[in-house]
Amino acid sequence: MLDLFKKKPQGRVVTFKIDGMHCTSCSMNIDGELEDTEGVISANTSYKSGTTKVVFDEGVISKDEIQGIIEALQYTVKELR
Repeated sequence: MLDLFKKKPQGRVVTFKIDGMHCTSCSMNIDGELEDTEGVISANTSYKSGTTKVVFDEGVISKDEIQGIIEALQYTVKELR
């Protein structure tokens, strides 16, 4: 199916720089934790670039709460602007 027919996720987008990831399993753990969180529409974490891009519903969760979830996994997080 062509990508132009796929619905794009609706929501606010925030990108974080993440320090402390050691492998691809780290990025998978972050994505899994975020995607299990109410209000997070999608999470795409890259071990290679050390970033995560999160699409979320601001009416349900804040970017500060998302940052706290990642920090609770023992990573250092900083929002990229």
